[in-house]
Amino acid sequence: MATVAVTDATFEADVLKSDKPVLVDFWATWCGPCKQIGPALEQISDELSESLTVAKVDIDDSPMTPTKMGVRGVPTLMLFKGGEIVAMKAGAMPKTKIVEWLAEQGVS
Repeated sequence: MATVAVTDATFEADVLKSDKPVLVDFWATWCGPCKQIGPALEQISDELSESLTVAKVDIDDSPMTPTKMGVRGVPTLMLFKGGEIVAMKAGAMPKTKIVEWLAEQGVS
């Protein structure tokens, strides 16, 4: 399963009301580190599709949600469970670190 594009209009339904954990990548087209982690997030989305949804919010196309969530820079990864933020990481990191971080949060 590929990553899901989420907008201000679909954030509540796609993320907050999801029945499984959702990893949200707040990113921008002009952000180099965002482009670096994009392929890793696609792979994680495929590998963990049974237990996790990976969503991407373009902060330029949907500025209200990142503002509401307190995003200060991109890329910012937020893990939601049951409509609540349970973990957050800012900045790019290799796929292995993202997978380790998810495992620490009980997602594998």
